[in-house]
Amino acid sequence: MSQENIYIRFDWAMKHMLRDKSNFGILEGFISVLLGEDVKIVELLESESNQETDTDKFNRVDIKAKNSKGHLIIVEVQLTRQLYYLQRILYGTCKAITEHINIGEKYDQVKKVYSISILYCDYGQGDDYVYHGETRFKGIHTGSDLLVNTKEEGVIVPHLPREVFPEYYLVRVNVYDKIPETPLDEWMTYLKTGKVKENTRTPGLQEVKKKLQYLSMSTKERRAYDAHMDTIMVQNDVLDTARDEGRAEGRAEGRAEGRAEGVAQVARNLIEAGMEDKMICGVTGLSQQDLESIRSSTK
Repeated sequence: MSQENIYIRFDWAMKHMLRDKSNFGILEGFISVLLGEDVKIVELLESESNQETDTDKFNRVDIKAKNSKGHLIIVEVQLTRQLYYLQRILYGTCKAITEHINIGEKYDQVKKVYSISILYCDYGQGDDYVYHGETRFKGIHTGSDLLVNTKEEGVIVPHLPREVFPEYYLVRVNVYDKIPETPLDEWMTYLKTGKVKENTRTPGLQEVKKKLQYLSMSTKERRAYDAHMDTIMVQNDVLDTARDEGRAEGRAEGRAEGRAEGVAQVARNLIEAGMEDKMICGVTGLSQQDLESIRSSTK
């Protein structure tokens, strides 16, 4: 691929470029293709993970937005595996809901939340590259969906629970491996390889070609971007090596004890590699207290 056709990775764009209103079209295009409906972003909301250093931002980067319907949309790129990832995205949607309803307001002010996770790590087992989760209330005998009445502008309107409860999308970038045939496939190709089809008409990707070209960055921006990509490569290598060594240690110790020792060994390897405590805890699922205990035992 020639340098003219190299486009900036999505996680970097989310941190540095997609927060600009003039670039909302890229994010709108991706969300619209994924959800299967036209999405217009009205504003970006304050996000909890706006740290600035490469180490802080290596694990994940996210954007929280409000669309024209008043729904909240969380788009998150996850770069390393996390043991309690499902629990964390559940917490994230609950936090978004509670942050956007004031004490004393009626429950009709609760916002619908879409949580979209773009995973660049091996997470779970399955034969698809996109998974969708929603809350449905089904009759245990009839299998029929429950309709719940709510009041909107003085009129009683029936709603399915999934129209109110959060929805989750897990986009598994690493397992995508096919020739693009649909707009979603084209987005998956870009997310995985940075390639965009020359004559694409897919929403958002036309804007990617115009605004996220590698050569359009200044020399300073390009150096920062190259350093970011180098960090990802090094960190992935460190994590893979640590996990392999931890698994080997665990197999030698037996099943139950071995699993615990395997996690501890991964933590030791990451400590030796100089990784920050917060990230080690995220990767291994250990608490800070457990990590301190492991560190003390190795001295």
